[in-house]
Amino acid sequence: MVAKEDIKLIVDGMHGDPFSVLGGHIVSEDDQKRFEIRAFLPEAGEAWVVNELTEESHIMENVHKKGFYSIALAGEAFPYRIGIKTPEGEISEKPDPYSFGKVLTDFDLHLIGEGSHYKKYEKLGAHVIEVNGVNGVHFAVWAPNAKSVSVIGDFNRWDDRRHPMRLLVGAGIWEIFIPGLCEGELYKFSIRSRYQNYRAVKADPYGFFFEVRPKSASIVHDINRYSWCDKKWMKKRERTNWFESPMSVYEVHLGSWMRCGEEGDRMLTYVELASMLIPYVKSMGFTHIQLLPVCEHPLDASWGYQTIGYFAPTSRFGTPEDFMAFVDSCHQNDVGVILDWVPAHFPKDGHGLGFFDGTCLYEHMDKRKGEHRDWGTLIFNYGRKEVMNFLISNALFWLAKYHIDGLRVDAVASMIYLDYSRRPGEWIPNMYGGNENLEAIEFIKQFNVITHQLFPGILTIAEESTAWPSVSKPVYLGGLGFDMKWNMGWMNDMLVYISKDPVHRKFHHNNLTFGLIYAFTENFVLVLSHDEVVHGKRSMINKMPGDVWRKFANLRLFYGFMYAHPGKKLLFMGDEFGQWDEWNFDKALDWQLLEKEQHLNLQKYVRYLNSEYVAEASLHEVDFEPKGFEWIDFRDTDSSIISFIRHAKAPDDYLVVICNFTPIPRYGYRLGVLEECFYKEVLNSDSSEYGGSNMGNLGGVYSEKIPWHGKPCSVKITLPPLAVLYFKPERKASEAGA
Repeated sequence: MVAKEDIKLIVDGMHGDPFSVLGGHIVSEDDQKRFEIRAFLPEAGEAWVVNELTEESHIMENVHKKGFYSIALAGEAFPYRIGIKTPEGEISEKPDPYSFGKVLTDFDLHLIGEGSHYKKYEKLGAHVIEVNGVNGVHFAVWAPNAKSVSVIGDFNRWDDRRHPMRLLVGAGIWEIFIPGLCEGELYKFSIRSRYQNYRAVKADPYGFFFEVRPKSASIVHDINRYSWCDKKWMKKRERTNWFESPMSVYEVHLGSWMRCGEEGDRMLTYVELASMLIPYVKSMGFTHIQLLPVCEHPLDASWGYQTIGYFAPTSRFGTPEDFMAFVDSCHQNDVGVILDWVPAHFPKDGHGLGFFDGTCLYEHMDKRKGEHRDWGTLIFNYGRKEVMNFLISNALFWLAKYHIDGLRVDAVASMIYLDYSRRPGEWIPNMYGGNENLEAIEFIKQFNVITHQLFPGILTIAEESTAWPSVSKPVYLGGLGFDMKWNMGWMNDMLVYISKDPVHRKFHHNNLTFGLIYAFTENFVLVLSHDEVVHGKRSMINKMPGDVWRKFANLRLFYGFMYAHPGKKLLFMGDEFGQWDEWNFDKALDWQLLEKEQHLNLQKYVRYLNSEYVAEASLHEVDFEPKGFEWIDFRDTDSSIISFIRHAKAPDDYLVVICNFTPIPRYGYRLGVLEECFYKEVLNSDSSEYGGSNMGNLGGVYSEKIPWHGKPCSVKITLPPLAVLYFKPERKASEAGA
């Protein structure tokens, strides 16, 4: 017979080893073997066991008033199910969860233990599986410092006494297989810690789907049913050299790009976004969409940067399959998908990762290493192999299960510096006395090496705002291993410069040219992101000085300079048509502005910029080497004019670019060029088609053998006010052949 103390612990929901008590057990009594079956059934008025070999029923004895039942039958063990009748008269018969052995294999536990199980998401969490011919759901969670863990949900009336889990000793993992459960079940984990009687109810760290906020339960969901139709894209991606390819990124917050005004300004679904956003992005000529974090998050105002469900696309917009279909549709339309990924920190919400099992399991215990006071969040403990494994397997999850093409890693600077946004005394130096977070650096390197090994063709991009060296260099060359890095220095310099009244720009000419000193030290992405149009910084069009005409002219000039400058490109939604208001996550962009010609013209201009950027190899093919860029003149400070050449890999393929950052037209402006030929004007931001004054060069100019600016030839051009011009050499057939 089972000990009374064990029964009491079971009925109180505090037994740390429930499988040693519940289920079927062979016991010896008076030299006789008996098969004793025990079950905790608080909802039962009566209970019985059915022998599945003979279909015989045996009434169980209620040995504890709270619902502990038992029966001992002579002979060997047999397969069985348990039947109950509730006081209300409801009858059911089900297999006993405690009659099943452990599901996770020793090999799984070995890999998890050493931190190298990169498909950990297939083992932990909730999975619809079949065990011994019985369908059900397997639950598993890492909680090594728990005294007991139960899975709770509608299926057991959220009673944490009903389904206590088995501890897999040595791994710190608790598991249970519950037969009869299926997709759609709501669940959480109820955890009792070994320490200070701490109790918590936690969402599943590996949950694939969540209730719509403010509800917070995880939902059992099979994510393996979707049939992908993007094989062509995936093969092309694997072969593509993104360093030499056009990459023009449209950054999007799905909840505020557009809304359904007819239905209370509700957010669009993944399905609606697929039918509206993707055609728009394609029509605008962008090569990629970058999504602000879509991982499940409780607070809209965090924009997704305070993640709870690292393995779940947010249910705000639909199901996991709906998001898969969105990505699939992007790929079928030759649009890549980059996902903002947040391994730097996580929120303190009670159902999240914080203090998960009554200890600082995922975060550092010492707040000097474990808390971001600026953001009110917790910092991952990168020195713990289980935490590193959690994050790397999460990155691989999005690449494998959702076919994501790139991960833009948020807040890298906050990860690699121990003193990030901390005063003296608020941080702990590393073992060498420095401010480098050695564990985070090792995590980043491993993340980059493993993702690229397993998924060739994907991109990893760092938001890193400091001068840390070799962020976008391979790990084997001493770098962090990212493919690219956001160019925050160029962005800050240019926004300071372009916001100045043109009369003052000559005093800030260095802002225009300084970026070329370090432009090839990293593989840079030029970014005008969401961070630049919030919190009182003003929208992009509103940063521009002058009257309305000058604002639009300045913005066209700025974008034209950006697209000609070495580096890949990123624009935040709304920037492409001149959104006047700052971005507001809680409402749609002001699409009605496109009813006005000036906004429609700006949109048309950005569309043309994207098409030129893709069409002209010189604008994208040699972005990360000095040979792709050549100054013509950066010394015309008084006139605030700069000019340069962008080279493709082919020696005779290039564009001449000249920018006039003042509202003063320049007539007869002589510009040095490389050869004697016709230079076609392929872009004029002052064209009337884009809302300009239509000043220009009647389609192009012939060069003369007059040396200028250190070049063998020159052209005499009309330089419009607040404008950028692109010229492309056109040679006679004989010249081209020669």
